[in-house]
Amino acid sequence: MSDEERQQLTDMTRKGVHSARVMTRARLLLLSDQGLLDQDVAQRQDVNAATVASIRRKYVEGGLEAALYEKSRPKQPPKLNAQQTAILIAEVCSTPEGREKWTMQLLADRLVTLGVVDSISDETVRRTLKKNALKPWQVQSWCVAQVGADFVWRMEAVLDTYAQPYDASRPVICFDEKSYQLLDHVHDPLPPVPGVPARVDHEYKRCGTVNFFVAFEPLTGQRTVTVTERRGNAEFAAQLQALELRYREAEKITLVLDQLSTHTPAALYQHLPAEEARRLSRRFEWMYTPKHASWLNMAELEWSALQRQCLGQRLASKEAVEHEIQAWETDRNARSVRVNWQFSTQTAR
Repeated sequence: MSDEERQQLTDMTRKGVHSARVMTRARLLLLSDQGLLDQDVAQRQDVNAATVASIRRKYVEGGLEAALYEKSRPKQPPKLNAQQTAILIAEVCSTPEGREKWTMQLLADRLVTLGVVDSISDETVRRTLKKNALKPWQVQSWCVAQVGADFVWRMEAVLDTYAQPYDASRPVICFDEKSYQLLDHVHDPLPPVPGVPARVDHEYKRCGTVNFFVAFEPLTGQRTVTVTERRGNAEFAAQLQALELRYREAEKITLVLDQLSTHTPAALYQHLPAEEARRLSRRFEWMYTPKHASWLNMAELEWSALQRQCLGQRLASKEAVEHEIQAWETDRNARSVRVNWQFSTQTAR
């Protein structure tokens, strides 16, 4: 090895700016240049003796560059040309007959059936779709609101309400309801032990449903979750009666809710004497979110937290649900967890 080559390899090993593979080969060449046997060089660098012999042979036959670096390998031509790829994409964007969605194997078989290719693997299909940012197994669903005058005035009324400072005489209560499926274990779950996670059998049995009502005061960080067996006008009326008692000192209660058919003063007139229904309905300022925009109700955020933190487990009875929710609610109220609401009227516009 020439002095210049020896110095070049020494600099490479000292600076450490090359890949680990190139650095190893440089050290192998330097040790071999010292007259060490292949076995000794291999032992020092923790490699196979055949590797040392291969690097020396590459140096002798092709020089330093050939010994240090791999030859650039020609790229394999794509399995599908531009026209075939276009046909694949067109198929992905269609709906398969007799199937809910395309799979990689279905697409591979489809290309063969159409005569696009003689044969193709599902992995080739997957790589081609990935390159073109297509994922036929994914489906997104959303509800598109019609943003017209009715939407805007209701949205701005809600946002203006949220922007008001706290006033104990006119508390803002975000109200909503959700149903919940009761589930029980068929086989008892096994608790975790060191080195083994908890184990839950996938089989379960249905035990009916219950309904949740949540009344959330975002500016004080207080919420009440009530569990009922049914949902209807009678249960809604009872919730409003409980709210009025809870805020009996308030001049008026601003109630933010969605446009569910039961969320109207009519529920009060249906289950209370007309005089009491009128009195109770006037205790509230009824504030409705736009249709398909229940996300404007901060109670939705409480549902999300409740689902993530408490309701992911299997609960088989109304009593079990009430027990878990009571613990969750007590802790959250003790910490006065509020909402940092950032969506304003100006932002919306």
